Amino acid sequence: MIDFRNINTVWASVLVETLARLGLKTAILCPGSRSTPLTIAFAQHSSIETIPILDERSAAFFALGIAKKSGLPTVLVCTSGTAGANFYPAIIEAKESRVPLLILTADRPPELRDCHAGQTIDQVKLYGNYPNFQTELTVPSLDLGLLRYLRQTLIYAWERSQFPIGGVVHLNIPFRDPLYPVYQPETEALKTLLTDDFFGKINLSKTLMLSDFDISNYLKLWYNYSQGIIICGVDQPQNPLAYCQAIAQLAKHLNYPVLAEGLSPVRNYSNLNPYLISTYDLILRNSTLAEKLAPEVVIQVGDLPTSKTLRNWLEKQQPDYFILDPSYQNLDGLHGKTTHLRISIEQLSKGITQANNSEEIIVKKSKVYSNFWDELEAQSRNTIDEKLNLTTSLIEPKVAWLLSQILPQNTPIFIANSMPVRDVEFFWCPNHLNIQPFFNRGANGIDGTLSTALGIAHHQQSSILLTGDLALLHDTNGFLIRDKFIGHLTIVLINNNGGGIFEMLPISQFNPPFEEYFTTPQNINFAQLAATYNINYEQIQSWEQLQQRLNFLPKTGIRILEIPTNRKTDSQWRQQYLRELADRLTF
Repeated sequence: MIDFRNINTVWASVLVETLARLGLKTAILCPGSRSTPLTIAFAQHSSIETIPILDERSAAFFALGIAKKSGLPTVLVCTSGTAGANFYPAIIEAKESRVPLLILTADRPPELRDCHAGQTIDQVKLYGNYPNFQTELTVPSLDLGLLRYLRQTLIYAWERSQFPIGGVVHLNIPFRDPLYPVYQPETEALKTLLTDDFFGKINLSKTLMLSDFDISNYLKLWYNYSQGIIICGVDQPQNPLAYCQAIAQLAKHLNYPVLAEGLSPVRNYSNLNPYLISTYDLILRNSTLAEKLAPEVVIQVGDLPTSKTLRNWLEKQQPDYFILDPSYQNLDGLHGKTTHLRISIEQLSKGITQANNSEEIIVKKSKVYSNFWDELEAQSRNTIDEKLNLTTSLIEPKVAWLLSQILPQNTPIFIANSMPVRDVEFFWCPNHLNIQPFFNRGANGIDGTLSTALGIAHHQQSSILLTGDLALLHDTNGFLIRDKFIGHLTIVLINNNGGGIFEMLPISQFNPPFEEYFTTPQNINFAQLAATYNINYEQIQSWEQLQQRLNFLPKTGIRILEIPTNRKTDSQWRQQYLRELADRLTF
């Protein structure tokens, strides 16, 4: 359990054993010299899965994916110098999307700083304000009091990575030589002191910091509005079934329609919710209908959906606004008449149950407003489905539409940023396949796309990555994880040779410089790229072929299914048909 070979091995093994007792399951180790004591301690611990990854940026996003799926902190270890700087993009995403990560950066001791010793930079507070907690540990020592300090700091760090909200904790850890496990006799005296009892008081239970207030008054208030909606935005609950059940219960209690983002699990549990609206973006493009549908009140669960149409509509209408979220963060990006209720939808559900069980009888109110939404949803859903069902050419919008209907039950899918998330919002069909959507919508960047998807798929059910070509190319070093990856990932690659999202922006009318400086086509042969990394590859020629390849997902390995498309044609399709389909809607 404790490695008594020298001071550093004692220190590092106490650190690792403490984390193991707290519940750590996975540590990602990047190669380097200064981190040697940590690497040895993690590598020889039997209950922690340790995975070596060459590229620090890729490693950090892989750890992010594992933590997203498990809900538990994942450890990242690197050597001193610029190695830790490469963790930064994933740390930003983890902070913004509230994912627990524990960053351990090895460092030179104080006497080797500010004197041009090699591979030395200022690593204290390296990540600015992004961590939930950050500190530098003292230089390793055999003093029992300092070993207790080490133990307690780690317990606190573990807690702060999860409470009051998930996020990053950074521990900078200096080591003096010897970094390698050579014997130092002075460690012998500790063998009788560092027994199992040293770790015996570590508390594995989570300290739940939940809001405790009476929700009944809010339920009565919401019930008195005649036109209210629930918006289910970008959210990744650890228990999607309980989450969707709680939202359905609130909707049924209030007779409110539920506008569910494509990235929300609600669309994939459609059998639970008869009030589900998936085509709100299309409906609200019709200005006449948008005015008639003006809500008096909005209850938002999770972050706002991606739809700019929806955001503009809400900003114009200025309804009374309530945001349900247990964190302390400000989630009101529209700056409206907003009340933050620091409570989860699952907690709110308990309050509804209590209200329903009370003796107070509430006369059911009219469902005219929700029926209005339901009728428009049926119209628009049928219109979209009919149009895409008859489309035989390979166009980007049909990919998301088809995936929502053909993926195996419970499939995890990571959805890349830029156009894939928008097509999922526009076209993802409600289903009862319990598909699990994942995404990096904290900072909305394309970096780390492949590595995050591999982290989510690691040790899990066979998974899907839906991505464009630029997002995949930005993280091709993620393929270096292939030999350590356990499970299967199918990459559905939409290759339009450039940044298709820019075709939707006004800058597309200005060429030059549009094509070279914004869409940035890379002209990569993905068959050759896949061969370089020994990845299975196939180009998709028809929708029938794609459906056949996804009906059954392999159990192991990585494969690319490339769908070649034309980004200018796809952009024109969206602009033409989304407007045309919206104008057809009537009530």
